[in-house]
Amino acid sequence: MASIRANARKVVCIGRNYADHIAELNNARPKKPFFFLKPSSSILPPKSGPVLRPAGVNLHYEVELALIMGKTLRDLDAKDEKQAMEAIEGYAVGIDMTARNAQEEAKKKGLPWSIAKGFDTFLPMSNPISKAKVPDPHKVELWLSVNDELRQQDSTELMLFRIPRMLSDISQCMTLEKGDVVLTGTPKGVGGVVVGDVIRAGLRVDGKEVEAARIEVEVKEKGGLYEYLET
Repeated sequence: MASIRANARKVVCIGRNYADHIAELNNARPKKPFFFLKPSSSILPPKSGPVLRPAGVNLHYEVELALIMGKTLRDLDAKDEKQAMEAIEGYAVGIDMTARNAQEEAKKKGLPWSIAKGFDTFLPMSNPISKAKVPDPHKVELWLSVNDELRQQDSTELMLFRIPRMLSDISQCMTLEKGDVVLTGTPKGVGGVVVGDVIRAGLRVDGKEVEAARIEVEVKEKGGLYEYLET
């Protein structure tokens, strides 16, 4: 697969797809897949520098399994698992970095989440992972550590909505195109990081680490003109 960032026209993120994560943030459980967008400019490829924390931001991590689309999908039937899985070119691990204080304010005021999710470097991603390395994406273990302290570790078996249902609901709203990235939700254990922290993440299949899935990234100050202030 070619560069994920170069080929992603959009990044679609499934929210609230693990019950324990819903509980830890005191959110309501969705009746159907719930999704939002991150700009492709937020993608941070491997070894491309640090995650940059904007001034005033309470920065959180959320590790996720990413789907890399290989075919166009439009109005997919959720029961057509074969078509759904054949449309996926490969996988990756992604970390959905979130300005949590900006997101909480947006949720309270009914405002969009773009400011909380869309900063440059807010989506560190692993190298592409071939489908041969992930025989069943519903049976892989995601993990994330901060300064070598394990923070997240859970199986994708715990997803509330499986991949065909996710792709179906998205494709009923917007066409999924080759190169698009779909983040499938984060398990419990999300939390904050500060400047100087080192985030590592990865994926295991049958207990074995998938080398291409490894992420290691430091957190640094963003600098520039932006500072979080209440809207």
